Amino acid sequence: MRGALLVALLLVLLPHPARADLKLCNRTSYVLEAATSTIKNTDSLTQGWTRIIPGDCAIAIKSPLAASYLVYARTSLAHAGPERAWGGAFPVCVRDSDFTLHQAVTQPYCTSPDTFALPFAPVNFKNRRDWTMDFDETPALASLTAAQLAGVKRLLSDNGYKVGAIDGKPDKPTGTALTDFRNKMKFKPGDDNTVLFAALEKRAQTISAPQGYAVCNDSAEPLLAAIAQTGPGKPTSRGWWRITPKACARLLAAPLAGPVYLLAQKLGGTPLVAGNEKFCTTAVAFEVENRGNCAARGMNESGFVSTAGRGLAGYVAHIGAQGLMR
Repeated sequence: MRGALLVALLLVLLPHPARADLKLCNRTSYVLEAATSTIKNTDSLTQGWTRIIPGDCAIAIKSPLAASYLVYARTSLAHAGPERAWGGAFPVCVRDSDFTLHQAVTQPYCTSPDTFALPFAPVNFKNRRDWTMDFDETPALASLTAAQLAGVKRLLSDNGYKVGAIDGKPDKPTGTALTDFRNKMKFKPGDDNTVLFAALEKRAQTISAPQGYAVCNDSAEPLLAAIAQTGPGKPTSRGWWRITPKACARLLAAPLAGPVYLLAQKLGGTPLVAGNEKFCTTAVAFEVENRGNCAARGMNESGFVSTAGRGLAGYVAHIGAQGLMR
């Protein structure tokens, strides 16, 4: 579960007469990323991530419901603090970036080096052709409209503004902050809430540091990332995370307890981020304890760069075409 804070999944399942599909509605103050898994016989098709802004809904499965379904949702990296997640007890393999995975239900582990398991929850749609499911938080917000306002407040706070309580009620500090943000972003008169949330989330990702350690690929090519830590415990290096262009991956979810070192390269091996701190690596997925005698242990020795130190709860490394941007 990668240290994620699991929040109770509230399944509010309502018939949707106009279509035959699975619709997910976000009644929280967080931007959510959702994944679904469709199980037929012994095979599963897992897809993610569907972005759902506060107060909005998205169709996750565009067909009549005629199988077994699992769902998982997590908060966007734009939000400060620990990751929140809505799930259950069924481990399903996923990727950090957008993905589609076919896998046998009986398969006991994730085979691809850039996949990992997250705990999904079942959808009890009672043999209906379509359902709408709400994600809620505690205390619950009264409506999708209230979630929309609470979401604006939370993202304004993530952008460094002082706002009122994170709830569905308007207040003067929030109005002042929202006006200032709109002016700075030079919004057009016709720009709607979709534009507002996209701008708030994008800016928060550049200035906010969620708990843990994340890497964002701001370049136009896929990259591979590895990290290393010197403590607590034995020095350890681990990789590789494959990160698609314009996507982010959360490599650590717990608060940082010491320096974190980063190595990133293009798929062909050309380094993008490297340094003088030596740790062991391999050409395939790895997790290696201790940092010396790499060649004698049948591994490569690679140079990592220090990106985050003690005292930080979270850090986001942004990598562009020329290397480390932050």
